[in-house]
Amino acid sequence: MGIQTKRAYDPVGDSDGYRVLVDGMWPRGIKREDLALDDWWRDVAPSAPLRRWFAHRHERWPEFARRYRHELQSHEPRIRELAARAASETVTLIFASRDRECNNAVVIRDLVSERLACGDGSA
Repeated sequence: MGIQTKRAYDPVGDSDGYRVLVDGMWPRGIKREDLALDDWWRDVAPSAPLRRWFAHRHERWPEFARRYRHELQSHEPRIRELAARAASETVTLIFASRDRECNNAVVIRDLVSERLACGDGSA
């Protein structure tokens, strides 16, 4: 049980549980069947303007995370769904970024983890 992140280019693991891609675009060079997804939530990806502004510049990470959390407020049902799943099974958020520490999946994971810590894992 819980929530974790994993790069799309990493091997699928037996402990991944429910696998959901949280990027707006399909990862380059990967066949759909090879990614072994349970779902693809394009709608929760950062907006194109936010993604372009961030440009994976580490000095912008705290502000990106703040802005992205604000965007995620409009996806509250999705966040609740992830929290409910993560309360009863392992959820793996799949992302394509090379940066494992500063990407949108990390923001979603942290948001859901906070919900779980507060006991808000109900749908």
